[in-house]
Amino acid sequence: MSSLLAFPGQGAQKPGMLHRLPDAPEAVATLAEASAVLGEDALALDSADALHSTRAVQLCLLIAGVAAARLLLRDGQRPDYVAGLSIGAYAAAVVAESLEFADALRLVALRGELMQNAYPEGYGMTAVLGLDLGQVEGLLAQVNGPGNPVHLANINADNQIVIAGSDAAMAAVAQRAKTLGAASARRLAVSVPSHSTLLEAPAAQLAEAFAAVTLREPRLRYLSGTTARPIADPERLRDDLAFNMCRVVDWHGTLRTAYERGVRLHIELPPGSVLTGLARRVFDQGTLAAFDGARLDTLDALLRREVDRAQ
Repeated sequence: MSSLLAFPGQGAQKPGMLHRLPDAPEAVATLAEASAVLGEDALALDSADALHSTRAVQLCLLIAGVAAARLLLRDGQRPDYVAGLSIGAYAAAVVAESLEFADALRLVALRGELMQNAYPEGYGMTAVLGLDLGQVEGLLAQVNGPGNPVHLANINADNQIVIAGSDAAMAAVAQRAKTLGAASARRLAVSVPSHSTLLEAPAAQLAEAFAAVTLREPRLRYLSGTTARPIADPERLRDDLAFNMCRVVDWHGTLRTAYERGVRLHIELPPGSVLTGLARRVFDQGTLAAFDGARLDTLDALLRREVDRAQ
């Protein structure tokens, strides 16, 4: 039996998410460290107005994930795996002790700025529910073009596919998807075309900044959300983090890999419980829990139980 800490991506953010972190020393210290590194009050990042900024959203997700994980692991418990969807990969790398939190903060601030500046308006992401991958790829082939870009972005489940591109192109795909019987085609709270080739240029700029950062071999098994495979080599991890903004996310495959490797406890770090819902489609057996809405002592007990079983 094994355990996995899963960190959500952009779209999961909620106003006040940092203010709702438990009033515990680990969370307070994480917020203070973030404020010192960024040179601004971290708690000012989670207002409804601030969260219109891609930079603020991504920083909030990083800070919330790291703070909650530090609190959950404060007594020395060690999960077997960590994984993050998109920006969640940065929190996963920090918790795996491969990337320093301070470096992650600076890189994520730059990541958000690069993505927002590349596409300040007119682009985003849309989730298509009720069609399989082949059907969605067929629609993308019909609509995508030089003046109407739209690409595959996330494989969240066998019938939940996310696309990224221009507003007009996504609207065209959504309309055609509904005629094929899609349950819905819902615009996500993401203002950039993440996980598509449209972000290759900003990803290359981020990789240049990454070159000056030291990464270590993860002390916890790190599962890549793009390759759906473990990564132990620091240079491969550097590439995975720097370029994940322009690579398709295979979260469904990542969950299947975790389950096939014996993971039976899936704990989602804040905010929200979207990843928990996706995991229910893969985990035929085991326990799924989200930090938000759960008692800390219950999560402690669940994690200790899996650690004891693994020994």
